[in-house]
Amino acid sequence: MSAQSSSLLTAGHKVLIANRGEIACRVIRACREMGLPTVAVYSDADARSAHVWMADEAVRVGPPPSAESYLLGDRILAAAAKTGATLIHPGYGFLSENAGFREACDEAGILFAGPKAYAMRQMGIKTLARDTMRAAGVPVVPGSDGPIAGPAEAEAFARDFGLPVMLKAAAGGGGKGMRLVDELSEVGPAFEAAQREARAYFGDDAVYIEKAIVKPRHIEVQVLADGHGNTIHVFDRECSVQRRNQKVIEESPAPHLSDATRQAMGAVAVKAAEAVDYIGAGTIEFLVDANEDFYFLEMNTRLQVEHPVTEMVTGVDLVVEMLRIAMGEPMSVSQDGIQQRGHAIECRVYAEDPSRNFMPSPGTLSVYRPPYGPGIRVDDGVVEGSEIPRFYDPMIAKISTWAEDRGRCIERMKATLEATEIGGIAHNVPYLLWLLEAEDFVAGRYDTGIIARLGEFTDEVIDDDLALAVAVLLEHRKATAGRPTNGAGESTWSQASRLGIVRG
Repeated sequence: MSAQSSSLLTAGHKVLIANRGEIACRVIRACREMGLPTVAVYSDADARSAHVWMADEAVRVGPPPSAESYLLGDRILAAAAKTGATLIHPGYGFLSENAGFREACDEAGILFAGPKAYAMRQMGIKTLARDTMRAAGVPVVPGSDGPIAGPAEAEAFARDFGLPVMLKAAAGGGGKGMRLVDELSEVGPAFEAAQREARAYFGDDAVYIEKAIVKPRHIEVQVLADGHGNTIHVFDRECSVQRRNQKVIEESPAPHLSDATRQAMGAVAVKAAEAVDYIGAGTIEFLVDANEDFYFLEMNTRLQVEHPVTEMVTGVDLVVEMLRIAMGEPMSVSQDGIQQRGHAIECRVYAEDPSRNFMPSPGTLSVYRPPYGPGIRVDDGVVEGSEIPRFYDPMIAKISTWAEDRGRCIERMKATLEATEIGGIAHNVPYLLWLLEAEDFVAGRYDTGIIARLGEFTDEVIDDDLALAVAVLLEHRKATAGRPTNGAGESTWSQASRLGIVRG
């Protein structure tokens, strides 16, 4: 896009980012590139956060708990009115898939970077989404037509379709309200547990049941659609490396997937998006079995956490496209103009302690030095000295690497993580390195059960490492001393961080 056409497109627009952390920073960077002024919103816990000082303006929206700040649509809209924002980008999470908030934006005359409320509702309730997809000819996993009445109906389904089965919250997401059942005697208790969790997380205890696909892969397809009749797919992402139904490592393209299946999944994803008159960026998630038969799982009507790997292998800036589409423009890319090139992997770096059952580790990020270089991308919303609040998801950064092929991409990711310096809090970098070195992962022939099969992660530290940790801590406490290096030119702090023994 020329500078002149870009200025005409963005003239008069100001973007409020209804989010925080790394995704807020990501959207602000895209807005800067387009010449769009930005507004950040923040809770008291985020008053000194990176997204606040990156934006052109910032408005406080409440106390730290998200239910009293980021989830209050009326406060977000009040901030938009106060600053004259004309467009809201919701990022992911919080209000990004809230149909009521989307309607409130429409009523206020504020543009929204996302789909219409209708699409959110159709795809947000999983039973309704299944019915919609089935009517559109999209393959779905065999399951109940709607919420099941109770344990007896769940047991009857399990007898008819066979075990294993999966119980799922109808209004669920993020792995909440889900139970995999292998024994008939466990169906009743699992139903009640899923119902309790669904009620607690979503305020809706409706649960439905599906036939569980044995050892499935979780592969998703990125879609884009504008208001000018154009709907395309931006290829696939492999998201099978999950712990407790939460994604840990994602990559694109999905390894060991035939080109025929890849193209077929893309075509079905486009059909699924068109079935709900979709607008913006969205993701169709599939379960794929050993024979490469694939089934609709759900649609995420928003930008995904793992969108960077798609951008790295296709060159498509999904956030820029979302903003263009929201402003009424056609997307700048076409199906024929997109191809996958090379391979990309994303690792989610969290402030959590793998040695303590992945307990969150909020606190001050006293050391934070991610590496940069060719083929490395870091999406973050922190700097050295930032506070990781206890109120939100404890993500520190998303680190992504690109290379010409998957093997070199894995090696680049390992080198990148090893060079990442984090101090002051516990983190999961040693755990990520452990996963990247697992034989099943390296081979690229895995399913959603890979982490469970790898067994318990142990972060054992040998005597030499303990001695190094002591030396690092002593050096760190010196008032003005620099960071001495070892013979290879690597700081002892970097060594300790790489070994996962720096805990603050």
